[in-house]
Amino acid sequence: MVLFSPVELGDLKLSNRITMAAMTRMRSDDAGVPTDLVAEHYTQRAGLGMLVTEGTFPIQESKAYSGQPGIETDAQVEGWKKVTDSVHAAGGTIVIQLMHGGRVTHTDINGSERIVAPSAVAIEGQVNTPNGKQAFPVPHALTLDELAETKAVLVAGARNAIRAGFDGVEIHSANGYLLHEFLSPASNVRDDQYGGSPANRARFVIEVAQAISEAIGAGRTGIRISPAHNIQDVWENDADDVRATYEALVGGISGLGLSYLSVVHKDLEGELVQDLRELFAGKVIANSGFGSLTTRDEAHALVADGHADAVAVGRLVIANPDLADRWQQQADENAPDPSLFYTPGARGYTDYPTLESAAV
Repeated sequence: MVLFSPVELGDLKLSNRITMAAMTRMRSDDAGVPTDLVAEHYTQRAGLGMLVTEGTFPIQESKAYSGQPGIETDAQVEGWKKVTDSVHAAGGTIVIQLMHGGRVTHTDINGSERIVAPSAVAIEGQVNTPNGKQAFPVPHALTLDELAETKAVLVAGARNAIRAGFDGVEIHSANGYLLHEFLSPASNVRDDQYGGSPANRARFVIEVAQAISEAIGAGRTGIRISPAHNIQDVWENDADDVRATYEALVGGISGLGLSYLSVVHKDLEGELVQDLRELFAGKVIANSGFGSLTTRDEAHALVADGHADAVAVGRLVIANPDLADRWQQQADENAPDPSLFYTPGARGYTDYPTLESAAV
């Protein structure tokens, strides 16, 4: 079955086409350093074709969640080095998801004096902070000089990731965080060269992708997008604008030779995603998003029918560290427990049984 066959994504060599989607798990320490428990979690899942880490902040100001790891300090780099060494010893491939939280945070979370975004437009609603639920702050709109600094911060994070032993970097331009905020006319109301038209709104993401690929190699650089996901007030409801924006983005990065394009969308076989895949002219990882569990049959069909080169799986990987083996053997699956997704400690994180341990 093609789902279990090897595939190369640029410089990344995958033993099968099932990848672990990036998922926030909030188990790192207060300094953003991955712990031994984090290393155990990823190592347990090294049998997947590729692991993509939880979103990892490149600078403290961009931290979005308590318990989120960073890749800014030497201590964070060393913490991740333990993770990558352990995953590699188990035969796995692991890339970091580089994530600037943008306006999806609070000063009580990031310890900074400000929150930043493309524009001074706040998310409606409240955010969980160490001091309880609070309203999302109105962010500071990044100036042109600050945009250049932000790009440099992301490049530095990518370089640190390679120093930490990662096989590659996935640029997070999805799910409502900073780079995705640039793409939507709801969160980006700028009137300079980074706002207004679809091409202008895509410009910063393209520049970041180019800068990171030049810094660490295009073959080690992937990018994740989520057209029309409509999450965290990054509204993309106009189908024509969505198409124009993402065609500008994908067209702008298509010549860089990136390792892969990861797409979160509810209709992966539909015209928009498949047109973007053709425009990208490279390897595509498909992820059906948060609406439902990705099944074995769905994953197989996406790859076998030529709609994607690999699939990203989320919650079933949480509950089944040996998911590739289970799917290959058509074995029963553990059910994920959402109440333990974000709680501290091993429970719901490293204590799901494998087929081997369940048989003992």
